[in-house]
Formats: sequence, structure tokens, C-alpha cells
Amino acid sequence: MQVREVMSRGVECVWPEDTVSNAASRMKALDVGAMPVCGDEQRLVGMITDRDITVRATAGACDPSCTYVRDAMTPNVVYCFEDQDVQEAARMMKEHQIRRLVVLNRDKRLVGILSLGDLAVDTGDEQMAGKTLERISEPAGVRS
Repeated sequence: MQVREVMSRGVECVWPEDTVSNAASRMKALDVGAMPVCGDEQRLVGMITDRDITVRATAGACDPSCTYVRDAMTPNVVYCFEDQDVQEAARMMKEHQIRRLVVLNRDKRLVGILSLGDLAVDTGDEQMAGKTLERISEPAGVRS
């Protein structure tokens, strides 16, 4: 089964020049905890999470209406391609201890997000989803 068959489509993104306040408002409206950050032509440049906003902006005493997404986002995001096998994507999630994986097409444009929920519900393989969650949840120093 390929990632494109189970991923969530229609993912919205924010831009590096958006303010953290705008990103947080969009996250609230969409009821999501993370948004891809895109540059020109829907090309991925990073990811911003509610945790990024809290730890990098708020805890740093930055004004959210004057702080840009580029200053709080996580660059170098782990991603997969839409034509990759779901098992390989699950392995990447385990290896990098991430709960959602940005999905790109082969032109490296954003096409979706693969979440643990997508793995559990859409693949029908609850065991794979459970094992993935188990590895993601391990403290980094416990890995074998």
C-alpha cells in the first residue's frame, strides 16, 4: 500500500513571512497542532508546531505579532514521498520519533500529511500503528 492511499490531503501551510500569531490562529481554526511551512510553489521549508510556538517564541518572550514563522519553525523536516510504501513511512516515523510525516510528490511539493491516525484507521493494520506509536513514545535514550 502506498502513502498516497492513506494520507490526509488538502493540507494547508503557512509561509515563513507569516507571524507566529497568524500561524497560531490558523492552527486553532483548523484544530491542528502542526502546520507545514512552504516557500515558493508549495515547496516545504519547515514545520511549525504548537510546541515550537510555546518553546521558541512564547518562552523566549517574543511578541507573537512581530515574530515570524521562520524564526520559530523547525527546519529540515523529515518527509516521505506519496509513492513510498506505508511500511517504509512507518519505519521513518519510528526512527525519527515523529507522529506525523509530511508527504511530498517527486517534484518535492507538499501533497499531504501522514499521521499515526492514518496508519491506524486507513491501513487496517492496527499492529503496525501500535508498534509505531510504541517506538515514537520511547525516550530517546532507551532505543535499542
